[in-house]
Amino acid sequence: MKQLDLDNTMRVPGLVKIVLNSGLGEAIENANAPEAMVRDMAIMAGQRPVITRSRKAISNFHLRAGMRVGCMVTLRGERMYHFLDRLFTIAIPRVRDFRGLSRSAFDGRGNYSIGFDEQLIFPEIDYSAIDRVRGFQVTIVTSAPNDSEAMALLEMMGCPFHRDAA
Repeated sequence: MKQLDLDNTMRVPGLVKIVLNSGLGEAIENANAPEAMVRDMAIMAGQRPVITRSRKAISNFHLRAGMRVGCMVTLRGERMYHFLDRLFTIAIPRVRDFRGLSRSAFDGRGNYSIGFDEQLIFPEIDYSAIDRVRGFQVTIVTSAPNDSEAMALLEMMGCPFHRDAA
């Protein structure tokens, strides 16, 4: 409250949810791709994800309506905080050539998105058990009304942001 100069405790920002999402363009050719990513995402999140389907057909991509094209999981409550702790302390430091997370990945409404190239940053996933390296996105949804308050919240929670060379 002191850092953000807030006088009401109800205005202090907090976490609402964390969404993990993976789009699988390869699912058009490989029918087993969604199941493999569902398995890996369930290990990462501790909760079974749902398979997302295409809404309409796009002939240039050989995509039909209703095809399985990705998976996502929404974390709330205790699982959300547990995942965030593992993400900040264990997984993100395992990223190769990690220099810190970008401060410009906020959406203007206090939500932060991070994209990863491989699911292997989580030590629970066995390298020999995966068939292909796949990327995924993590979106952290906060109750902050703007980006500066959301950044202050994530910094206090231990988010490893990139330090500016000033």
